[in-house]
Amino acid sequence: MFLRIARHTNDLKKIEDFYVDILGFELLGGFEKHHNYDGIFIGKSGLDWHFEFTQSNVKANHSFDEDDIIVLYPKTILTYNELINKLAYNKIPTIEPANPFWRENGKMIQDPDGYRIVISSLKAIINEIE
Repeated sequence: MFLRIARHTNDLKKIEDFYVDILGFELLGGFEKHHNYDGIFIGKSGLDWHFEFTQSNVKANHSFDEDDIIVLYPKTILTYNELINKLAYNKIPTIEPANPFWRENGKMIQDPDGYRIVISSLKAIINEIE
């Protein structure tokens, strides 16, 4: 089975910059003017899942709460630390999760649309190189 997580946005470029330049995903492809939608596919090559972000002349109306999150598990502690340092360098603030589990086991941030993302080291290998 393949998984695509699709979401509409009001600023495709900001979303691309955030997920590719800051979080380290890859731009896998995209499209323009497909039934008045532009879109991009973001993920990692060779995996069975990716994000699709679309933009059109219809304004995105996001409705979510503080427990609607994406959780990212970097594979190594080195990668985790590099990502946390990149967030700090880019002045991406962390926010307080509502769920105490994520307060203890991750760092929560928000993407440009306000969606919450937790970066957790729980599954990271300490001495391995990716």
